Amino acid sequence: MIAAALLLAACGTSTTSGSSDAKKAAASGTHQGLTQYPAGKRPAAPMLNGKTITGDRLDLAGLRGKVIVLNVWGSWCAPCRAEAPALKKVSDETRDLGVRFVGINTRDNDAAAKAFERNYNITYPSFRDPDGKLLLGFNGRIPLSAIPSTVFIDREGRIAARIIGPTTYTTLSELVKEIATEKSGGGAAK
Repeated sequence: MIAAALLLAACGTSTTSGSSDAKKAAASGTHQGLTQYPAGKRPAAPMLNGKTITGDRLDLAGLRGKVIVLNVWGSWCAPCRAEAPALKKVSDETRDLGVRFVGINTRDNDAAAKAFERNYNITYPSFRDPDGKLLLGFNGRIPLSAIPSTVFIDREGRIAARIIGPTTYTTLSELVKEIATEKSGGGAAK
């Protein structure tokens, strides 16, 4: 289990979704920003597709079998800027483990989003989601106002964990490596 604490100062106005999963996590004493789903109870992740901020097409179905880390961000968001170096570093460090990072850029304009990616040397693709339509596919697991947020999708296309609010290098690295080393079926590798 992840021991690192999460910083809760987020750009959005909400840190919980109101979903029963978030309420259960809060009632059990789990940090409300981090929710981990047990292997047998992981919800299916939406298979997003659409345009990236560079104008290319991206379909998550093409990444099936990989661990996917989806980070919701905006160039205008100070916590997004603070966590960007950690996301870049963990993306680079875990690529050989079959991990792929994908951004969801929301409530932003393309020029500012591209400048953000250049400034932080972000090389993984980001969906263009100016009105939050892609986020709606998460059925409340990511509140539209919770920016930044990060969702971890296992190799079988299920949501293994989510972080509502900014993350740190340690938390991100530990979660990604834990999910990447799971055996098929969601159990931890021995």
